[in-house]
Amino acid sequence: MKLAEALLLRADRNRTLAELKQRIQVSARYQEGENPPEDARELVSMASTVLDELEDLIRNINRTNSGTVMADGRTVTDALAERDVLRLRFSVLKASADAASGAQQQAGYMRATRSELKLMSDLDVKNLRQQASDIARRVRELDARVQEVNWTTELQEA
Repeated sequence: MKLAEALLLRADRNRTLAELKQRIQVSARYQEGENPPEDARELVSMASTVLDELEDLIRNINRTNSGTVMADGRTVTDALAERDVLRLRFSVLKASADAASGAQQQAGYMRATRSELKLMSDLDVKNLRQQASDIARRVRELDARVQEVNWTTELQEA
């Protein structure tokens, strides 16, 4: 199985788990004299099985990521760490630019007359947006390289 296939399977197992949790919540309590829509004990057992599968998948994915070296010499794990931090940087820069530009300010709080205080920004919005755009491009490029490796790498199973 390719690493990308394992990642898709992991996402599927996560969706299945979320669905089972909802079904358990609906079935766990019911009114006296009524029947629950499903057997909650059976659903909990099914969730446990899905969690066991998920644990194996995550172990194998992590083992594969840490042992797979990309063309630039980094492991996939290192590239994923960089991608995660780049996404956080993007988020901070975008939020900063939005705050400095007043994009999040509600009209009800703006002052109406010239004699009142003027709102000022201490940040260069254009520069922040350019930095955010550059980081978004870097994330896309890095993500494409990671995806390429995911589709060409065999999953290392225990």
